Amino acid sequence: MKCIIVDDEPLAREAIRMLIEKTPNLILLDTFNGAESAGIFLNNNPNTVDLVFLDIQMPGTNGIEFSNRIPKETLVVFTTAFSEFAVDSYEVDAVDYLIKPIRSERFQKAVEKAKIYSKLLKPKNETSNIEPATDDYLFVKAERKMFKLYFNEIFFIQGLKDYVILHTENQKIITAMNIKTIQEQLPKNIFARVSKSYIINSNSIDSLDNNTIYIGENEIPIGNIYRDLFFNEFITKKLLGR
Repeated sequence: MKCIIVDDEPLAREAIRMLIEKTPNLILLDTFNGAESAGIFLNNNPNTVDLVFLDIQMPGTNGIEFSNRIPKETLVVFTTAFSEFAVDSYEVDAVDYLIKPIRSERFQKAVEKAKIYSKLLKPKNETSNIEPATDDYLFVKAERKMFKLYFNEIFFIQGLKDYVILHTENQKIITAMNIKTIQEQLPKNIFARVSKSYIINSNSIDSLDNNTIYIGENEIPIGNIYRDLFFNEFITKKLLGR
């Protein structure tokens, strides 16, 4: 995967550059100290960059704003020194976020996720969609097949670009639709929208805090505009039986 770094801090750029050099199959094309210069590079080199490591807090155009100008074919991993901004990164289409100082193992996890999603998002000459759901399951068309998924098999659903990715215990199924379309097919007493990009199966929650839901090894952020409804409807009423 060909990547660039966008960060206004020289030491942060250098730290990420060193992590990239240690990562097989990652090629660093260039580094930039702001959104403006990075934007010029992307415009002059269309369909070249696969992945952007993008700082959130930068002078001028910040990372969240700039991410909306990045081509849909290019994936984004946000970096930030402030954990409170991590949730904001999931209000746009981001693969992952990394908290500075970035640990090597956490960096590798984000890169592996980006590699998987890059393969999943490769254009396919087919139309993927969803069949009307029953009380227990739904059919999702992907990879020229229809997948029958029982609701209790779906741990969570992620919206990414123009697709949704259904995460089960053993597979990730991707289909071309927006997250609102699939949300309408899911039972509301089981599934909850917790951010712009995520729907979770409340029965799959292992633990949670005010900002994050943990399902297995997955950390799913709770968006600010979804937090109150989620805690009132699912935690207080459903999980705690109040």
